[in-house]
Amino acid sequence: MGRSATEVFSIVLLSGLFIFSAGAQSAEERTWEMPRTPEGHPDMQGTWFYGSATPFERPAELGRKQSYTDQEAFAIEQAASKGDAANPLDPADRNFAEQRINLTRIGNEYRTSLIVDPPDGMLPYREGGMDIFDRWSTAGFGAFDGPETRPTSERCLDTLGPMPPMIGWFYNANMQIVQSSGYVVIKGEMHPPRIIPLAREHDPHGLRKWMGDSIGQWESDTFVVHTKNFRPEQSWFFFKLSSELEIVERYTLVSEDEIFYQYVVTDPQIYALPFTVEMSIIRRRAGERIYEYACHEANYSLRGILAGARMQELDED
Repeated sequence: MGRSATEVFSIVLLSGLFIFSAGAQSAEERTWEMPRTPEGHPDMQGTWFYGSATPFERPAELGRKQSYTDQEAFAIEQAASKGDAANPLDPADRNFAEQRINLTRIGNEYRTSLIVDPPDGMLPYREGGMDIFDRWSTAGFGAFDGPETRPTSERCLDTLGPMPPMIGWFYNANMQIVQSSGYVVIKGEMHPPRIIPLAREHDPHGLRKWMGDSIGQWESDTFVVHTKNFRPEQSWFFFKLSSELEIVERYTLVSEDEIFYQYVVTDPQIYALPFTVEMSIIRRRAGERIYEYACHEANYSLRGILAGARMQELDED
């Protein structure tokens, strides 16, 4: 089927914009000087956005196709932009509640998935690895029998955000980085801050924590964070974890407005082999800041959820 004149013009214009953008980026890279803290480390402080239209796992029909062409990326982002324009919120109120309209771009590649290894971009589940999550049902409990069987986000024990591992979530995907001589703090809009000490050893007591036990160190100009001792109940519906989960994250400032973020996940109880994720973290515009996020579900919604389940049971009786 032939393209309309408007479609042809859009593709030509897009190609020109890509060429111009690549040229401008090259010029910026030639003149950009790495900002540094008083200790000499890259200064990554500021407010950042980690959302993405790129899915965590690659759609099965794409197989081992790691990136889109420029034309394919343009079409996907145009479709997402139209959906975002239909958002009923006032533009001034959508600043931090925008839909995902940006594909993850690493170098000159528009990625088809955030997972880059294994090559198929899929989570490498171990056979029987998900059985440990049937403990409530095998014990005779239903999903609505009590607060213990509800997700931790409903209980306000944690909320989605830049916990390890960070996933390109679409809602309020913002975070702030603060650095000092002995710590790096990453504060998500919807999550308590991660206070990462620049240390060589983990907590000797091995206590399991909601965001795990993180320690960081600088390897040249890359900030490397090793996290372990997670609580398995912090699993998300699309990312399951056990008590054996360990994550190694790498943050590399590649320009004034971009951090290249990579992490490797190892969890032999759930996954047959480690997997690797790559993302771009983009600086928010000057003057934008993160405001307080108040989780209310545990005080209001959770009570309603459980009360509704009890009423449903009465009706069924």
